Amino acid sequence: MESNKAVIGALLFILLVIGANFVMYAIARGAANSKQKGFLETISKSLNTSTQKKDNSMDELRQKIEELEKGKKGDSGESE
Repeated sequence: MESNKAVIGALLFILLVIGANFVMYAIARGAANSKQKGFLETISKSLNTSTQKKDNSMDELRQKIEELEKGKKGDSGESE
């Protein structure tokens, strides 16, 4: 009786893994069939968007630091 439950549990686990693989295949297939040129381009564009946002925020941070440094240099020259 216990061996039957183990077999049923193993079959359910196998079906769960196969189902998850099928879902992931469908997602990848849908991304590959988008109106982009190809699957690799779609992936690269999705990865590059996050780095572009980070670069933009870093550029803004650099500009603010430069403005603050210019402000400090201007203030220290006047007080001396």
